[in-house]
Amino acid sequence: MVQLKPIRLDKIWGYELWIASTHKAAVQKEFFDRLNGEYPLLVKIIHSDDFLSVQVHPDDKNAILLEGCDARGKTECWYVLDAESDSEIIYGFTKKYTNEEIESALKENQLIGLLKRQKVSKGDFIFIPAGTVHAIGKGLTLLEVQQSCDITYRLYDWNRGREIHTEKALKSISQNAQTNITALESRFDCDYFSLEKKTVHGGWSFLVSGENTAENCILLFIEKGSGFIKCGDEKQKLTENNLFALFPGEKITVEGNCSIIKICCKH
Repeated sequence: MVQLKPIRLDKIWGYELWIASTHKAAVQKEFFDRLNGEYPLLVKIIHSDDFLSVQVHPDDKNAILLEGCDARGKTECWYVLDAESDSEIIYGFTKKYTNEEIESALKENQLIGLLKRQKVSKGDFIFIPAGTVHAIGKGLTLLEVQQSCDITYRLYDWNRGREIHTEKALKSISQNAQTNITALESRFDCDYFSLEKKTVHGGWSFLVSGENTAENCILLFIEKGSGFIKCGDEKQKLTENNLFALFPGEKITVEGNCSIIKICCKH
């Protein structure tokens, strides 16, 4: 069991805390060494003081076509940890548009008019399959779980002067996979990861099963509450927004009153 130390990355719009990462852009060395290699997922806490760019990430196939044979796509999800009363996201288009219509709107600085803007609140869960055009609005703090990929194609950046990636973005867009915003009431599964929300009142124990591979590592994110986590003779205090990496063969016990999100890779 390892409590992972976050790596802070300041951004023009706010900041990210990479709380589980073996990605080359911000490696948690203790995590990488304990796994003896890379972890397939990247987990972040994102805080936005302003809108992020309107962007899209490629799927696995398009990542290889556009970035090379070692690239992987980026399917992700957000769980809203905190939100201001007027916080919103951009999530897909108001209807289906052709690439020609999207490109024309970009040239005329009218893209925002094609996009769906939705208010979000604390506790909302948003699944963002690769290919979905999206943006995080201001005043949000999110838990983000994603494939371990840092490929982002910007379509629009609120006239902040950063690079725009129109050609690659248009090749990556899919308008078929958008889902509804829901609450994360119990468990969510997709092709790459699962999230399970667990409320502990008293105690909870489980064994991390499977072969000793990076894919079988389990992450526990402490959303709120207090208590302790134990593995063998080791015992650590639980604190909000902490994240623990758990490894095959370990028996884990959580004691206290807390809300936890269990994150697992899919094989």
